[in-house]
Amino acid sequence: MLAVLKNLSYRRLFFAQVIALLGTGLSTVALALLAYDLAGGNAGAVLGAALALKMVAYVSIAPIVGGLAHRLPRRVLLVSLDLLRAALVCLLPFVTEVWQVFLLIFLLNACSAGFTPTFQATIADVLPEEVDYTQALSLSRLAYDLENLFSPALAAAALLFLSYDGLFSLNACAFLVSAALIVTLQLPRPVAPERTGGLWANTRFGLESYLRTPRLQGLLILSLAVAAAGAMVIVNTVVYVREHLGRSETDTALVLAAYGFGSMVVALSLPRLLKGRSDRPLMLTGAFLLAAGLAAGLFKPGFFALLPLWALLGAGASLVQTPAGRLLVRSSQEADRPAYYAAQFALSHGCWLLAYPLAGYLSSGPGLDAAFLVLALVALASALAAAWVWPRDDAVPLKHRHEALRHEHLHVHDEHHQHDHKGFEGEEPHRHEHLHEVLEHSHPVTIDLHHPTWPISSGRGNSQSHEHGHG
Repeated sequence: MLAVLKNLSYRRLFFAQVIALLGTGLSTVALALLAYDLAGGNAGAVLGAALALKMVAYVSIAPIVGGLAHRLPRRVLLVSLDLLRAALVCLLPFVTEVWQVFLLIFLLNACSAGFTPTFQATIADVLPEEVDYTQALSLSRLAYDLENLFSPALAAAALLFLSYDGLFSLNACAFLVSAALIVTLQLPRPVAPERTGGLWANTRFGLESYLRTPRLQGLLILSLAVAAAGAMVIVNTVVYVREHLGRSETDTALVLAAYGFGSMVVALSLPRLLKGRSDRPLMLTGAFLLAAGLAAGLFKPGFFALLPLWALLGAGASLVQTPAGRLLVRSSQEADRPAYYAAQFALSHGCWLLAYPLAGYLSSGPGLDAAFLVLALVALASALAAAWVWPRDDAVPLKHRHEALRHEHLHVHDEHHQHDHKGFEGEEPHRHEHLHEVLEHSHPVTIDLHHPTWPISSGRGNSQSHEHGHG
């Protein structure tokens, strides 16, 4: 899996990701301490509201930046967002009011909502071969899990020598190092986008295209299963271990580490598991494992039974999340990838926005048994629904029909553009009004300007048809 790091551009991207993640992990600890200083006993409410604002920023801002990313220089966008994040983090030590924390957290995560999906789409551009990209996805998952495990320990070690304000400074330095690595990248020449339109049209494009693609509908539903299990782990592990089992804080950390361990084992194994296999059965298996693991919580496992159970939940979550990038690449044109990644980023975090309060309400109200039961049912329903909407043969070329259409957009002469020229149009890609004749052909479909809806059965054997119109 480490062989993919031989690619210089990807290696710089990977280390930029790792350094930024570590910095963000340090800031998470520092933010908790800052909230306690400002709000005392109400620090939990402040942190809860800050996390909610984080999710709101992710859901609302990501589609906007993703919809416009195809018009912006990719490297300049990423570096600018890193620099903005560094500046905002530097302001946190100077806040004196809770509302200032909320404002800076929203702005900081608004930048992250633009940075992260654009960054992920850039990795797909740098590694066009699926086998390399699969290895990169596993490394990325591994980086996230290691950050979750080691950031609290690193923060504790740093606090022996620094105040928590120093942790914010370290995070700012991490963003600056990330920007320095990205600015040295040699990125592939961007593909000219076909899309035009204003802010609203481009913001809608990624979300609508994502939701019109059956395999991505399945991915979104599976994301709800991951959020249900993840919310149970993040919100209720401390409740179960400390109150129900009567164990220590160290034991709580060990149970959370078991979840990360299960995720890492799958991340390390996935390049081998996916070799020559479809993503669909593995991802559905992951969702069913999540449902089974949550249901097993109804048997009131003790501490030593809880460790492998949480590892099972981590493995199930990784089986669903790690291959998601492969589906996004398969479902989008290169110029449209940031919009698709932004849609996945926003919609999947929308699932977490629903799951967090549900897990908290169930454990504090009806009780932990109700939380295990309801969240297990959510995960099971998600697995069954994803299996229903995600076709088994979704990767095969679809035979479909384009109706006649005259329009204008930036294009090259490909399978959809076979028309005569008069000599004034210039070199490709170029823009001029052109006529699409009635066309029936077969190829793997992505939602784009020429395929605004997914082909539906036309009633003529295995052929598919849709109206050809503007995206």
